[in-house]
Amino acid sequence: MKQFWRWRSYEVAWQVEGKENNTSIATLLIHGFGASKEHWRYNQKIISLNATCFAIDLMGFGDSGQPKAQLQYEKKLTNGFNYCFDEWSQQIIDFCDEVIQKPVILIGNSIGGVVALNSSKKLKNGCLGVVLIDCAQRTMDDKRLAEQPLLMRFFRPVIKTLVRQRLLSESLFKNAANPSFIKKILKVAYPSGNNIDQNLIEILFLPTQRKGAPEAFRGFINLFNDHLAPNLMKNSDIPVYLIWGEEDPWEPVGEAKSWLEKFECIKSLEIIPGAGHCPHDEMPEKVNTILQKIIQEAM
Repeated sequence: MKQFWRWRSYEVAWQVEGKENNTSIATLLIHGFGASKEHWRYNQKIISLNATCFAIDLMGFGDSGQPKAQLQYEKKLTNGFNYCFDEWSQQIIDFCDEVIQKPVILIGNSIGGVVALNSSKKLKNGCLGVVLIDCAQRTMDDKRLAEQPLLMRFFRPVIKTLVRQRLLSESLFKNAANPSFIKKILKVAYPSGNNIDQNLIEILFLPTQRKGAPEAFRGFINLFNDHLAPNLMKNSDIPVYLIWGEEDPWEPVGEAKSWLEKFECIKSLEIIPGAGHCPHDEMPEKVNTILQKIIQEAM
């Protein structure tokens, strides 16, 4: 059942399954861009059989607050929010410390993976592990600019100037925030076509109809210089587990394979054949089995 937690001056939506479980640890599910706690519709109850399972809406998404985007160079807004990984991570840290109050395993999809990594080291009760499901690789970040084609590097200052403009960001958002466009994107993200249904479209569409939704979009598309997952995994002693859709169109599995070889904190990489960017929803039976094993070993 959906609940709300007051964080700073904002309302944060969350839900829990298996709260009656008297387990010593808990899990927290962190969604990706444009998604919400409901995107774990086929996972949360199953995971809760092993340990109490929480799911949360990051600021700007789902049912959580959607304040005006406060970009770093702009004049300070009274109730603005800097949509960035440090702020989302502080939201997670405070939620774990104030609401969960147990050691946790953080499970994040896409940008939720970066948030999980960034949050993991600062939890008062400790983080027992981080599960990255098709973690965002953030190829458009300034720190990866040298990897981009010359033309993209040349036009980067122009692109940055354009997307700062609310008129443009709101226009882009309006074009994207409709069921037909969402369905087209889902067909790319879920290459097998599994579980693309009306319920999923509504999960993604309904939050876009809230008044502040364009602001969260504006904040996100202006994230040109923020945390990268590899930097967060350097010298980390918290176990990291990778789950990846083999056919992810946006976050290539090859990068995940290179991470496995490079970082000692990564304990395993499980590749889901035929799955795309959200294997937890596209092929939940396979992902749930892996997650349950990780949780059982942590206990």
